[in-house]
Amino acid sequence: MLEDRTTAASSPAVWPAAYPQGYAVVDVETTGLARDDRIISAAVYRLDGRGEVQDHWYTLVNPERDPGPVWIHGLTSEALAGAPLFGDVAEEFASRLQGRVLVAHNAVFDWQMIAREYARVRSEAPVRQRLCTIALSKALELPLPNHKLESLAAHFGVVQQRAHHALDDARVLAEAFRPSLRAAAEGRLRLPLHECRPLTEWVERPAARIGQQAGAYGYGGYRPGGWRPSRKRPACPYPNPGRYEEGKRLKQGMRIAFSGDTSVERELLEDRAVEAGLHVATSLSRLTSLLVTNDPDSGTSKVVKARQYGTPVVDEAAFGQLLADVEPASGA
Repeated sequence: MLEDRTTAASSPAVWPAAYPQGYAVVDVETTGLARDDRIISAAVYRLDGRGEVQDHWYTLVNPERDPGPVWIHGLTSEALAGAPLFGDVAEEFASRLQGRVLVAHNAVFDWQMIAREYARVRSEAPVRQRLCTIALSKALELPLPNHKLESLAAHFGVVQQRAHHALDDARVLAEAFRPSLRAAAEGRLRLPLHECRPLTEWVERPAARIGQQAGAYGYGGYRPGGWRPSRKRPACPYPNPGRYEEGKRLKQGMRIAFSGDTSVERELLEDRAVEAGLHVATSLSRLTSLLVTNDPDSGTSKVVKARQYGTPVVDEAAFGQLLADVEPASGA
């Protein structure tokens, strides 16, 4: 169990009635970041409605394929050989998530990895809402140098012992989430909750060969097909502030278009952009603020139009850096 570093006096006298009654702080380690990558370990800290830890759970998972970037997560094929398959732990995992808001650092990624694993075993994760601690830290206007988990942990004096180990990352996040939640409650802040839509369809793709790395750790590329959630999005609540200017920050409401292959799956990039307050456009026009493409010399219609309109263009890596520090909309 976690040591409670807060006191009763630090908790708001009146807790917002609209706040969830329970949370599941989750971290998963994976073979990569692409749609066909797999979970290799998972941890869940269950918290009550005020952020107090109730229990925790951890498991390794045999991905039935190359484990991916061992130099990051430290889990080799040998270490995972005797681990249970996801289908073997799916029921226990689900019991930890049931009726709770999923909390994670970059929550859309953890949610999508979990949802795909359940789709593979023809089931659904019992999660209806998620909360991203990156979005929460931005809403709280915490003075962080960046939005890495280590920076959030340092801000709250939480000591990280084993970075990229699912159990320790989940512990660190649970400790940092509790004071964040209480600060939000004290300020009567509306929590940045997002709907989770379970996947209902999965088309299996050939697994990566042993020794072949996939995903966005610098290897492989976007692979189309596979899973098909609804992509209907709510309208962007912010007005378009105009075009992106090189050397400056993105601003909420900017209209972003994507073209060509990406190493991180397109849907993940789009969801991250939406959660940052950007408008994801399916086409390019004179109103487009920025085009993201890894091949600016290609002849795709979006690239051609970008040249015609003088639309700024950045690659995927630069866009990822810009997403980490999006300027709030005027008056937001």
